[in-house]
Amino acid sequence: MRRAMTAVPAPDTPYWLDLPYWLVGVVLILALFGAFQVYYWVGRRLGEKLYDSRVGRKVGRARIEAVERVVEKWGALAVYGCFWVPGLRHTLPWVAGALRVSYPWYVVASALGCLTWAPLWWFGGAAAVWAWLRLAARSPVAAVAVAVLAAAAVAGFVAWRRRRRRAAAGDAAGNDAVAA
Repeated sequence: MRRAMTAVPAPDTPYWLDLPYWLVGVVLILALFGAFQVYYWVGRRLGEKLYDSRVGRKVGRARIEAVERVVEKWGALAVYGCFWVPGLRHTLPWVAGALRVSYPWYVVASALGCLTWAPLWWFGGAAAVWAWLRLAARSPVAAVAVAVLAAAAVAGFVAWRRRRRRAAAGDAAGNDAVAA
């Protein structure tokens, strides 16, 4: 009889650096939590200098101000929510620190975010990688086709977002010209 193959390794078998799969996940969750604490304290230390920092210039003042509005409106709940929004995940904690969001609430929100978001990526990401590796073992051509399709989907999404931003910027410029 043929056994069903799983895409995620067994929790107790060695996975990475001979650590069991579950322990690797715990380490990843703790590392993410630690990174969020560093982001908060760097943002708190920088304060207004955040705008002039290299990261601040790269993100842009308008985006930082938009994140500030989110934090001012939602407080620590915005910290939890930022885990689920790719653009906010690594900018909001800096801003929360700069705005001096209550640290105990920040810790609770970031801990809950790490405990709910990281396992989805840990299991889902591992499942996707292992499934692709198994596909590559059975059919390298199919694995290459899947990789090309995934890359094309990402490239298409990025191009679509850039076109949408340019169109929005063009509309804003057109409205400014009409108003003048």
